[in-house]
Amino acid sequence: MDPLEDVLTLLEVRARLSAALVAGGQWAVRFDAPPGVKFNAVRRGSCRLEVDGLDEPLDLAEGDCYLLTGPHRFTLRGDPEALPVPAAPLFARAENGVARAGRGDGTLLVGGSFSFGDRARELLLDRLPPVIHIPAGTPHAETVHWALAAIEQELADRPMAFTLVAEHLAIVMLTHALRLHLARAPHTVQGWPAGLTDPLVATALTALHRDPAHAWTVAGLARACAVSRSTLAARFKRAVGQGPLEYLTRWRIELAAQRLRKNDATLAAIARSVGYGSESALSVAFKRVLGVPPGDYRRRPTTGTVRERVTHTAPPG
Repeated sequence: MDPLEDVLTLLEVRARLSAALVAGGQWAVRFDAPPGVKFNAVRRGSCRLEVDGLDEPLDLAEGDCYLLTGPHRFTLRGDPEALPVPAAPLFARAENGVARAGRGDGTLLVGGSFSFGDRARELLLDRLPPVIHIPAGTPHAETVHWALAAIEQELADRPMAFTLVAEHLAIVMLTHALRLHLARAPHTVQGWPAGLTDPLVATALTALHRDPAHAWTVAGLARACAVSRSTLAARFKRAVGQGPLEYLTRWRIELAAQRLRKNDATLAAIARSVGYGSESALSVAFKRVLGVPPGDYRRRPTTGTVRERVTHTAPPG
């Protein structure tokens, strides 16, 4: 798997759809901060997105989509003078999967949210800008809109396994949105996602993710990338913010942490599976990276987001 696929798989991405929002006239809706990633797509009309903590609002046209990656309260509005109403009561009154604001139906938005495991903020979300805007008319935006239309059809018709299909379609949408943003605005991401925008560093990251248990050296990784050791080290550090072996250590610890959460394998077996020759070597690295010994980490209550099934009338956020 490639690094983006690896991280999304490790974080156990789950999709949840909200009711659609139909609005017209003088309207504005105020949303609480989402715990994961919030998304909306403008299927008809236009509106403005205002996010707490960001100076500039974002004007959304028909066909636009956005991802809100941070835990920020936000407002969607069709009129600059309208007094915002709280989203939760509005969506609680949704009928047939549609919530309504203002008077009329000039604007239609569909959306929902993505939930992740408990390492998502450090591994992914904090490395992205607070808002990712996917304008209409780009190839990836067209795929996003296809996925949204397919989701709506699944939820309307409710064929066999429709929740599973809708959930996977939403994750397809998320993946395309991240691909598009990495291609369009690489300067706005940090850490390993920034490395994916550099072809040489992306090759190195892919090699590390393909075989994290391998006894990598910088020289060996440079040979795999067909460049000099110094070139790889400099490019990797500049793009990712840390050296290749430091990155590998942290990725191995993330894999070990997942296995501690998910299965009953011995610490020695987990150590071997992620490239450590002994239980003690893994324990030292694990405590250095995550701040607790592996045994304590395994015994602590799970703090990740509970899986949320896709529904047609779920409240926003």
